[in-house]
Amino acid sequence: MLFNSIEFALFLPIVFALYWFVFNRNIKLQNALILVSSYFFYGWWDWRFLLLISFSTVVDFVVGKQLHKEGIRSKRKLLLWLSLLTNLGLLGFFKYYNFFIDNFVEAFTFMGRDINILSISIILPVGISFYTFQTLSYTIDIYRKKNRPTSDFVAFCAFVSFFPQLVAGPIERATNLLPQFFEKRKFDYTKAADGLRQILWGLFKKVVIADNCAEFANQIFNNSTSYNGSTLMIGAVFFAFQIYGDFSGYSDIAIGTSRLFGFNLMRNFNFPYFSRDIAEFWRKWHISLSTWFRDYLYIPLGGSSGSTSKKIRNTFIVFIVSGFWHGANWTYVVWGLLNALLFLPLLLSGKNRNHLDTVSKGQIIPGIRELSSMGLTFFCTTIAWIFFRAESLSHAFQYLSEIFSSSFLSIPEVRPSNITILLCLFILMEWLGRHNQFAIEKLGLNWKRVFRYGLYTALSMLILYHSGKDQEFIYFQF
Repeated sequence: MLFNSIEFALFLPIVFALYWFVFNRNIKLQNALILVSSYFFYGWWDWRFLLLISFSTVVDFVVGKQLHKEGIRSKRKLLLWLSLLTNLGLLGFFKYYNFFIDNFVEAFTFMGRDINILSISIILPVGISFYTFQTLSYTIDIYRKKNRPTSDFVAFCAFVSFFPQLVAGPIERATNLLPQFFEKRKFDYTKAADGLRQILWGLFKKVVIADNCAEFANQIFNNSTSYNGSTLMIGAVFFAFQIYGDFSGYSDIAIGTSRLFGFNLMRNFNFPYFSRDIAEFWRKWHISLSTWFRDYLYIPLGGSSGSTSKKIRNTFIVFIVSGFWHGANWTYVVWGLLNALLFLPLLLSGKNRNHLDTVSKGQIIPGIRELSSMGLTFFCTTIAWIFFRAESLSHAFQYLSEIFSSSFLSIPEVRPSNITILLCLFILMEWLGRHNQFAIEKLGLNWKRVFRYGLYTALSMLILYHSGKDQEFIYFQF
């Protein structure tokens, strides 16, 4: 069930009405409603997906309780490994089985030996990478004694399957989201209105920005051999805005929807394309994933402490694993590797935490230095996105070779004026709202009602006008 579908437009108000007007006096019934609604939402794609999420949920619920009871270190490690192997084993099979088999066969073929290993058609369960990491954080935190297990199975199931963020994040920690299922929730008009504004902005990002950019990005990437370098660069820029509008738009809708039900999810994007270096970009892009890798992989490996060689090793491990998390293709691995190479000089020079404040804070127009650093960071990020979007490594290198050729100076062969105007408007609104959680959080609140609602109406009309392209959310494939 897509957020930008008619089905969800019917589903959400029904669940909302039952939640606040029928089950509002009993928190356990509210949690049960969330669980049933979440399973219905997830099963809408394929009911078989419910078997996997149910199995992972049961395993981690039981392991969590046993970890808390067990005092012997070796047995606690065994329980943790049970959770890790179960969850990562399922993720590895459904997401990476054919990747490893195909590469194994190719390696033997390269050495002159032909082998036959069965490659099977596997349906990738939507959101498996997201809820797997969410449940793993629960058991790991209990193992570290940073969290206590819950005995409420329904609440735990609702936490794992919470429908707003189930299939594409944010990846929530049990320490943040799970306790909210035990707190008495009262309807808050201000909170709900803020949630609706964030949903509206998320839909605008997805339907108007991402889906329109996708048309041109797909056209250019799918026919890259037919275009000159300047056109290919435009295609890469369109993809950069497509993936940002698509993924951050989903996060905005998820966070806004959660607020309608009295829940607070963590922020997942913080205007990353206004970053002044690649380290700042990764602090602001897919925050729930980058902080997950920081806490559960980078720091346990030693983080930034220790020798220079260990710092380099840890940085490359995290970025390469992050790339591989995104998909079973060498393009994602190279994408992660390229980001590691861009990040490494900042880490080694101690400049990776130079930009912790809001860019051009309190100013309307950025300075030349900030503008140039943002432009360079965006360019580097966009070049890296080519590997993320390309079908193969050869496609990515062919694409880049044409960009960095003399044809880059040629007149672009694709000049989409309408989406360019929309992009300029979008960037302006994001820039003006960069001090807030999302661009229109405070925009227009002090205006006269006619102008404020005029803005909301205009955004709604643009969404309705551009709807119907049915572009699936990019991160559903991860």
